[in-house]
Amino acid sequence: MTARRVTLGRVAGVHGVRGGIKVWSLTRPIENIFEYRRWWIAHDAGFEAKVLETHTHARSLVVYISGADGQPITDRDIAAGLMGAEIQVDREAMPRLPKGQYYWFDLLGVKVESTLGVALGQVEDMTSNGAQDVMVLRDGDKERMIPFVKEHIVKEVDLEAGRIVCDWHPDYDEN
Repeated sequence: MTARRVTLGRVAGVHGVRGGIKVWSLTRPIENIFEYRRWWIAHDAGFEAKVLETHTHARSLVVYISGADGQPITDRDIAAGLMGAEIQVDREAMPRLPKGQYYWFDLLGVKVESTLGVALGQVEDMTSNGAQDVMVLRDGDKERMIPFVKEHIVKEVDLEAGRIVCDWHPDYDEN
């Protein structure tokens, strides 16, 4: 069985002439991506990379990694060839969250219904408006955005059953 991988970032550019890469991180705070010392670089056939060195430079995350051959990447052109590649880690490498907290990627694909049992859609994406996390639901051609505010709006999350129950009327987002 293949391990489930989770995308935590992307190769956004190169840094210097020694083969460093700039990383766009999806973790919060962004430096948390440095906690993972083995990455899967989803590029062409993909390869497992060992994180050799990390630092920040002018608000950029800079990382030096090993290449597909296990040797450090020390050439800027090779590093440039990785631009756009997703940076993934095994799901099992992610820290276990306290009860009631969820990784966004674990919510994707979960069906959402109202407290009255009305289907509201399926979580297609998660985002943040600065004040709170927001579920982006898809119900056929309809897109619906519901704040992920536990207790007030989100009443129940049952990942095993693939279901989220919200205090949300289907007509709330109608004009």
